[in-house]
Amino acid sequence: MIDLATLLEVGGPVAALGGGAAYTRARHPGVYWSTVGLPISTARLLSSYSSVMEACGLTVAPSRLRVLAVKATTRREIRPVPPRRGIIRPTLTGLRLRLRLAPGQEPADVAASAERLRHAWGVHAVYVTTVKPGVVELRLVGFDVLRRVRMPRKVDGGFLKVPVALGEDATPFVRDYRTVPHQLTLGATLSGKSMYLRHLVAGLAPQPVALVGIDCKRGVELAPFAARLSALATDPEQAAELLPVLVKEMEDRYDLIKVRQGIAPDAPDEEITSDIWGLPEHERPVPIVLFVDEVAELFLVATRKDEDRRDEMVTQLIRLAQLGRAAGIYLEVCGQRFGAELGKGATMLRAQLTGRVCHRVNDEASAKMALGDIAPEAVSAACAIAPERPGLAVAGDTSGGWSRIRTPYLSLGDAAQICRESAHLVPDLPALKRFRPDVPARPVETATAPVLQPRPVTD
Repeated sequence: MIDLATLLEVGGPVAALGGGAAYTRARHPGVYWSTVGLPISTARLLSSYSSVMEACGLTVAPSRLRVLAVKATTRREIRPVPPRRGIIRPTLTGLRLRLRLAPGQEPADVAASAERLRHAWGVHAVYVTTVKPGVVELRLVGFDVLRRVRMPRKVDGGFLKVPVALGEDATPFVRDYRTVPHQLTLGATLSGKSMYLRHLVAGLAPQPVALVGIDCKRGVELAPFAARLSALATDPEQAAELLPVLVKEMEDRYDLIKVRQGIAPDAPDEEITSDIWGLPEHERPVPIVLFVDEVAELFLVATRKDEDRRDEMVTQLIRLAQLGRAAGIYLEVCGQRFGAELGKGATMLRAQLTGRVCHRVNDEASAKMALGDIAPEAVSAACAIAPERPGLAVAGDTSGGWSRIRTPYLSLGDAAQICRESAHLVPDLPALKRFRPDVPARPVETATAPVLQPRPVTD
């Protein structure tokens, strides 16, 4: 009986602690990392740093001066020298530390050993970034941050910058239109593409920009944001009327830039510009972001007349993609399917779209169309996205870099509410007035009369 009581006294708390830790790790990985994972991984890193670096081949032979100093002061064995380690900085999702590379090493050597470092220090992933020549930063992620996305509280945003998703290295993915002016976003049904688009609209709504939409699904995706849109086309016929107006707006802005470029011999350098951002603020036209949802609908034709209209629309889209950046016109092209078989101009349009975001797609050809020309290894990552993880995508650009991102949940009602609250920011663009969508008036809730009429109190 005494042994049983002792077992219960000792084993009960241990079992409860172990079960609580397992539950916390599964349901609240952030809490588990802060309380258990962080101390364990830090201890592993400090105790095994030199041996792990040597096993990964990240050490070099010591210098002659170091050899002489060791021989003169101690009788220790002369061992290879690992990269000099900086201060370990804990975060809510992992660890960060900087390494000063030894002579003869390069960042690619450390990046090639990232998987070994992950297993040696017991973390979810290790990412390597170059800080400056000779210095790299290791970002250790303690758990899968894309399983349950939580955006950081403080994100460096700004004008035409929208933090739209979370990267697999626990850093926010920011859609910067000034850096990446045009983007192609693909995704099958229920892949999270609409959620991505929803975040973009909600992030741009409070900013002084004009939002224009082409939604050939009869407006079901963009119509809830009508209060903030300067123009909306809900079928190919309306799109065929809207696109020439945008091209004309772009040409007018180029004329404005040319007038400013009437360079006199005594003109100061700051008055010479090649885009709208060099114009004085009082002369600068408002930037325009064009959202094209279901771009394949613009390519599909049924008759010869539709084919002529299709060719004209595609040509205008290509012109906007080629020349729109300097005029402050940016494209966000979305669709479920995008391939060369859509018709003439599809490949040329894709070539002008610098940014690429590929959610789960139904065929490998769409993933290749989105990512194959910039990062072939990212195609297999896009094809491996599971249906159980909506919002997960592979983002890349024409520099060849790519990463996995996931968009947090944002309800349609909340996004529409942001647009209604920002309706006063819709800029005055006379050319787009006839395309301004009608905003239905919200029904006013009236108080219903009580069932029982109040009876006056009498003496």
